Amino acid sequence: MPNREPTVGDEYRIALCSGEVRCWRYLGPDPSGRGWWRDAETLYEFSEDSLMYAWRVVEKITPSSVR
Repeated sequence: MPNREPTVGDEYRIALCSGEVRCWRYLGPDPSGRGWWRDAETLYEFSEDSLMYAWRVVEKITPSSVR
């Protein structure tokens, strides 16, 4: 995925440095500009600043790419 800002409300496949792949929904930035996400499985919400490990967006999830 090119260096683009995620779209609020869309889900993305995320690769963690551990090798695990997760699905996260982008909730948007807070007033200070930090991006917020929700894990699709656990429903846990978190800011990008709170993550203690490396991660990257693999792809935007479309209805045809749902696992």
